Amino acid sequence: MDLPVSPPLRPMLAKATTELPERDDVIFEPKWDGFRCIIFKDGAELEFGSRNTKPLTRYFPELIEPVQQHLPDRCVLDGELIIAGGDRLEFEALQQRIHPAESRINKLAEATPASFVAFDILAEGDEDLRELPFSQRRERLEQALSSTAPPIYLTATTTDRAVAQQWFVNFEGAGLDGLIAKPIDEPYVENKRSQIKVKHTRTADAVVAGYRWHKDGEGIGSLILGLWEEDGNLRHVGVAASFTKKRRAELVEELEPLTANAMDDHPWRSWFDSSDDTNATQVPGTPNRWSATRDQSWTPIRIERVAEVKYSTTLGGRFRDVTKMLRWRPDKDPADCDHAQLEEPPPFSVADVLSAEG
Repeated sequence: MDLPVSPPLRPMLAKATTELPERDDVIFEPKWDGFRCIIFKDGAELEFGSRNTKPLTRYFPELIEPVQQHLPDRCVLDGELIIAGGDRLEFEALQQRIHPAESRINKLAEATPASFVAFDILAEGDEDLRELPFSQRRERLEQALSSTAPPIYLTATTTDRAVAQQWFVNFEGAGLDGLIAKPIDEPYVENKRSQIKVKHTRTADAVVAGYRWHKDGEGIGSLILGLWEEDGNLRHVGVAASFTKKRRAELVEELEPLTANAMDDHPWRSWFDSSDDTNATQVPGTPNRWSATRDQSWTPIRIERVAEVKYSTTLGGRFRDVTKMLRWRPDKDPADCDHAQLEEPPPFSVADVLSAEG
C-alpha cells in the first residue's frame, strides 16, 4: 500500500462537554454511535483501521465491494461504521461482529449489514490533506463522495447553531449520542483532542449491590449498580468508577461494613459463584468479550445504599458508558430505584439523520 498517509494511524479526537459551544468558527455534525474507522484505499488494496489502530477489515466483508465502487481510487477517509436496526442504530450488533469465526461474521454481515459514514478526508491521490483546515477538507470530502450511494454515506453538517440544537434533541431518538463541533480552521492532528463532543447528560438513583477492587489493589475501583425491573428482579445495569485514590480509600471504610451477611438475602446470590457460567449475561463476574483476561470478581454488599450517578444514554436497558457517582442518597429507599426513572428519547429515524441537511 503506497499512500501519502499510511496505516497505522490514530484518529483525531474530541473533548467532552454538555453544552453546544458559543462559537462562530465551528461546523456541527451528528455524533454517530458506532466503531470509529479510517479507510485506507490504494486501488484494490483496502484496510479498515480502528481507533486503536487494529484492523477491522475482516469483520465487515459486506463493505469491501461498496468501498471499492464508491470511493476514489486512492484515498484515506475517516468515519464511522454503523448498523441500523429498523429506525435506530444498533451498537450491540456491531459488538457481535468482533468474532473469531469467519462463518459467523459472514452470517452476521448478511443478516445485519453495516454502513460507513464518512466525515473527514485525510488523503486523496498523492496529496496529504491533513494540513488543510477542516473547512477545506470538508469541501474535498464532498467532491470525493459526490456520486456515492448506500451503504456509503456522507455525514450531514451545519454551521447554524439553532439547527445543531434541534439535531441534538431529535437525533438521540435514532440512537445517536450527541454532536461533534469541529473548528473550521483546524488541521487534522493524529490523536489530538481539539474537537468538541457534546453529549447528553442525565442522572439516576441506582442500587449499589457490590463493588470491585481497584486494579492496583488500593481501594475500591468501581461500584456495581442495579435497577429494579417490573418483575421484581434487580438488573445489573453498569458501574460507577473513576474515583480519586483518596475517594477509593474512603469507599472501603463506607462499604466494607455492608459485606457482613451480604449474601443472606442478596438478589444476585445465585450469580455470585457462577462467573464461569457461559450462559450468564449482563451479570457481575461474567467474562468481558473485549477483555477476557480482566478480573471480573466482585464483592457483594447488603442492599442498603443508593447512589446518584450521572450517565449519558442507555443501551439495551443498561448504562451505555461507565457512570460517574455524584453523591450518596441516604434519603432514598433502594426499593424505589427502578427502570422507570430512566429517560428515553422520542423515536427518530436513522434514515432521516443520514439524509439531513444543514
